[in-house]
Amino acid sequence: MNTYNRQRGFRIWAISLVAAGFGLLTVKEGGTILFGDEAARIAAGNYVPFVLWFNFLAGFAYIIAGTGLWLQQCWAMWLAVAIATATALTLAAFGIHVVSGGAYELRTVIAMSLRTLVWVTIAAIAWRRLVRRLA
Repeated sequence: MNTYNRQRGFRIWAISLVAAGFGLLTVKEGGTILFGDEAARIAAGNYVPFVLWFNFLAGFAYIIAGTGLWLQQCWAMWLAVAIATATALTLAAFGIHVVSGGAYELRTVIAMSLRTLVWVTIAAIAWRRLVRRLA
């Protein structure tokens, strides 16, 4: 195996672990706020319910995508693209919420921006791997 193949394999290995780990953390944190006690909701501050629900449910998709990427399945690349797109659209909807004067936390702006960046990166790496595999 040449260096190029090992490096490409490392990238897929790395993004699969990032995706699954990110998913586990997202489900845990979102679930704590959604299904936890009042103290958890108070600690979350001015969270935006549709963003919280999106992130919680997307966390399961993150885990599935990470598993598929680990197994180098083509469908996982499409799932990563769908997650990146849905996250960007949710960020845009959140932006409309903010501009409209809705309450929010700065950490939500940072977290949604980071999620979008991470998933666009994961989707791009997975896409490049698929295109090279088919070529």
